[in-house]
Formats: sequence, C-alpha cells, structure tokens
Amino acid sequence: MARRNLGTVVRFEFIRTIAKRRFWVATLFVPVLLIIVFALVFVSNSSTKSSAEAQKNAHFSFQYTDESGLVSPEIVASLGGTRASSQEAGVAAVKAGDVDAYFAYPADPAKQTIQVFGQDNGLFANGKYSSVAESILQSSVEQKIDSPQTTAILQGSVNTNTVTFKDGEVSGGFNAVVPALFFLVIFYIVILLLGNQMLNSTLEEKENRVTEMILTTINPTSLIIGKIVSLFMVGLVQMLVFAIPTVLAYLFFRQQLNIPELNLSQFTFNPQTMIIGVLILLGGFSLFTGTLVALGAVMPTAKDAGPIFGALMILIFIPFYTVTLVVSDPNAFIVQVFTFFPYSAPVTALLRNAFGTLPLWQAIFVIVELFVLSAIVLRLAVRLFRYGSIEYTRKVSIRDVLSRRPATEARTAEPSR
Repeated sequence: MARRNLGTVVRFEFIRTIAKRRFWVATLFVPVLLIIVFALVFVSNSSTKSSAEAQKNAHFSFQYTDESGLVSPEIVASLGGTRASSQEAGVAAVKAGDVDAYFAYPADPAKQTIQVFGQDNGLFANGKYSSVAESILQSSVEQKIDSPQTTAILQGSVNTNTVTFKDGEVSGGFNAVVPALFFLVIFYIVILLLGNQMLNSTLEEKENRVTEMILTTINPTSLIIGKIVSLFMVGLVQMLVFAIPTVLAYLFFRQQLNIPELNLSQFTFNPQTMIIGVLILLGGFSLFTGTLVALGAVMPTAKDAGPIFGALMILIFIPFYTVTLVVSDPNAFIVQVFTFFPYSAPVTALLRNAFGTLPLWQAIFVIVELFVLSAIVLRLAVRLFRYGSIEYTRKVSIRDVLSRRPATEARTAEPSR
C-alpha cells in the first residue's frame, strides 16, 4: 500500500507540475532567449565578417612626413602613400579632401606621439588610420632588423608551456578545474529553478485546504518523499529543455556562432574529485530540498515563507564574495566557516574541490554533515507537515511539534469526523 501511494504521489505531483502553463512559460523562457541570442549573434557575426572583408580590401590615399628616419619609403609606396613636403601641407591636403589621411612621424616615436589626421568616416571606421600608421612604422623597423628571431622577441611572439606536478604526477591545471566546476553550475541551476517549486510543494495543499483529505489516505512520509522525487524528475525535465538549444547550436551552428570546439580529451577527470563533487551536489540538493519542504510545512502561506526563502537563497551566493580567498587562501577563517556551515558548504566545498584545495578529510566531513543533516531535516519536515497541515492561519511552532509524542501528534493531525 505504501509503495502504491508513493507512486501515486510521484505521478500526481510530476504530471500536475508539467501540465501547468506557467511551468512551461518559465522553463522555455531561457531556451527561447538563448535561441534569440544565438540568432542575433549569427546575424551580427555575418555582418561583422562582411564589414571586416570590406575593410580589409578598402584602400585610402595618404601622405606622411618622417622626422625619425625609420619609415621605409618602399613600404609606403606599396600602400599607395606619398611623402608630404611639410606637416602643414599634409594637414591642408586632408582638409581640402585631396587625400584621405596624413601621418606625422616624430623624431622619437618611442617617446613621442604619432600625429594622425584623416577624413571623418565615423567613430569606429576612423580607427583604420592609426592602425595603418602603426603598421607602417612596425613593418619598417622589422625590415631594418636582419634577425627573424630578434623580430619575434621584440613583437612578443614568444610562447611558454608550463608543466606542474602534484604528488609526483603531472597536475591537470585549469583542465582539471573545469569538469569539477560543472557540479557547481548544476547546483545553482537546480536550486534557482526549483526553489519556488520546493517551497510550494507543501504550501499549495495547505492554502487550498486539501491536506486533511490527503492525509486520510496517504502516509505523510510517503507524501513528502513523493514530492521530493517528483522535484528531481521535474529538475531533469528542465535540464533537458535548457540543454537542447545549446547542443543544437554546437552541433549545427558552431562555426557561425564562434563556439569553441569542445575537446573532452583536453580535460582531466580526477576520479576522487568527481566522486566528491557528485556527493556534495547530492547532499546539498537534499539539504535545501528538505529545508524548503519543512519551511512550507511550517508557514501558513507563501507570503509568510518568502523572507526565509530569500535568506536561504542569499546563503548560496555569499561564498562568492570571498571567492578570491577560497581560491588563494583556503585556510582563511572565513573560508573554513563557509566550508563547514551546512547552508554555505555546498558552494564553498564545490569551489575548493574544483581548485584542489579541499583535503579529503574535510570533504568526507562535509559530505557526512550534509547527508546526516538532510535526513534530520527531512524527518523534521514530515513531522511538521503532519501537524502543520491543519494550521492555516499561523505558523507552526517547531518546539511544540518536537515536544509532542507520536500518538498525540497523530490524533491531533487526524481530521475530526
């Protein structure tokens, strides 16, 4: 009977949620917005590419004067430029419209500014003048240097490759951080998307005055667990809906949208780090789910539960105010507090786990803490719902509920006939 009731609750809650129009409006809002953004980026990239091609093929006339003696006349001639008799003559030619631009190279370009004069073609298009002026000087100097190696060093075209070791093995670096950070992204998405749903899962029946009838046929434990399982299922539906436009964009429009190629072989998947990430994610989700369900059982209306719900949501963002300490100084007191405080532990521990600053003993402690506290909160949520289901006008006193004996609590919760 209990298993059949649990399945009934799961089906009812899941179907009721996904059948609502507002659920699909909220769920499809982000994917539709992503599609619109992808379309705009695609159009913008196409127009930018066309503009870049036109700019690359565009030519303009110019004159120059050179007090430094560094500018190569051959390079200037190849670009269609000519030497002006003086700076005044060059500026006058631009003003008269005889040439498009004039460049005045000073005696010491390393310390003095190159003066550029040109016809106004718009704020962004005017940048081509200074770009050409700098390019001419750079090419001229490179031409005077016989050594290609020296030229490359002066241009900063020097590459470095850093290899670091941890416990005698090559560490993954940033490629090992990204996979572990994925669990943090999932945690935020699930909590932010399902937070209101978690809270309203118990409040809705109370506000509709139907909990008394429900509890006559279903055990409160089965009802609460069924609601939590349905929340997991709804979360999976939302994750799939959000992932579809991203996957389609990557598979069919990756080049048009300038999406970098995803090469999983570059990432390092440390088994210990990934397992710890999964367990912290599940523990954190269970704790917040149980807490919000318990909150819904205590409060008579969603309006009364709003301030506490807001405080819980703030708790998952507070660790980001100390993210620099989390990464650079994980032993700082405030980081340790956030690591072991249950409602900030999921975010802080997931960050430290990704960056490799969470010792194994601390990871085990946090995981055990989250799951044990989740079980306690879930048990408390069941008792609160059993008693609070008939409280429609005031919030339930947790002290009164905990002080009640199970038999007394059951008689109190049983609706009068």
